[in-house]
Amino acid sequence: FRSRVVITGRGITSPLGSTVKDAFERLKIYKNCVEHWEKLDEYERLNTSLGAFVKDFEVPERFTRKVKRTMGNVALMAVVTAEEALKDAGLLGDEIITNGRTGVSYGSSTGSLDAILDFYSMCIDKEVKLLNSGSYIKMMPQTTAVNISLYFQTHGRLIPTSTACTSGSMGIGYAYEAIKDGYQDVMIAGGAEEIHPTQVGVFDTLYATSSKNNTPELTPSPFDKNRDGLVIGEGAGTLILEEYEHAKARGAEIYAEIAGFATNTDGTHITNPNKDMMAEVMKQALQSAGVSADEIGYVNAHGTGTINGDIAESLATENVFKREVPISSIKSYTGHTLGACGAIETILAVEMMNKKWFNPTLNLKEIDENCGKLDYIQNEGRAIETEYVMTNNFAFGGINTSIILKKFSK
Repeated sequence: FRSRVVITGRGITSPLGSTVKDAFERLKIYKNCVEHWEKLDEYERLNTSLGAFVKDFEVPERFTRKVKRTMGNVALMAVVTAEEALKDAGLLGDEIITNGRTGVSYGSSTGSLDAILDFYSMCIDKEVKLLNSGSYIKMMPQTTAVNISLYFQTHGRLIPTSTACTSGSMGIGYAYEAIKDGYQDVMIAGGAEEIHPTQVGVFDTLYATSSKNNTPELTPSPFDKNRDGLVIGEGAGTLILEEYEHAKARGAEIYAEIAGFATNTDGTHITNPNKDMMAEVMKQALQSAGVSADEIGYVNAHGTGTINGDIAESLATENVFKREVPISSIKSYTGHTLGACGAIETILAVEMMNKKWFNPTLNLKEIDENCGKLDYIQNEGRAIETEYVMTNNFAFGGINTSIILKKFSK
């Protein structure tokens, strides 16, 4: 026996907006969120000067200095969106949050990088002047999960998922498994990332960033013949996952069901993707959900806009579906929000499935002939009615994830 797992709460902050409604409506404008980032002009030999930013995130006044002393921006976004998600689920202040039946499964690629620089100053200046009791907590990779647990006083299991670009999707997947297998009734799940020049530097040294610095509206362009790389973004996405019978008993609004999840690793190269293992994780997710590829009406692609990534992912998708399945990339709007992308994209994929409208990939003018033969949604959104959606994410380290979402029915 395995429990059904449903989504009962959502909280989001992203370049598209900081409510689910705003972010979804912004998709329909067909305009990306990328802009010139002046701060990047300070760095020599950096090829890109682009970023995608959260514009309307506000920290509530009730977050006192004492509360915030262990939180950098990444943890703040995680905790605030978790509060929104719990409120949305009708569980904020409920005893289940603190009685051991609620856990946290959450990640980011790193902690707050400015806190790491405080430690660096100690090494360079030989003086402990910038460090304080919160410095390490802000810096550590599990800062999002730990701060959520502390703020809401959860006593269930804590699963930190700092797995680079799959941190958010892994957070959701492991939360799903914790409920499915009966370990928890409720999980606070997702991922977050704050933007920082050093993150841009990581991808820039790999020649993976877009240098269309004078035309930010034209990039990134996943799957396009003339794409030239990714753009870094930021944000957070938090979902409340709940055991179905528990949600039903309290009359909760249910947005969707998580029908299946899989994760695996390439074991081949730390940054170059492996199309065979990408295909394998999709097949494992379908098996987990007990559905065939023919039942999936739309695929939310990882779709970063890098040549190797786009080609490997699209060929893997073609291998699994053996038909031209509708597919598009939200990163063409938001840039690559790293540890947050899996959660932000899952939230938006659920909304699109329920609204029967799916976003196009922006700036996709001429499909790369080396990419797989798929039904790439271009130019404008597509009306699709489907019971199942797949959302995929892939990360450095050869870490692959695939989630199957199901339209909710009693």
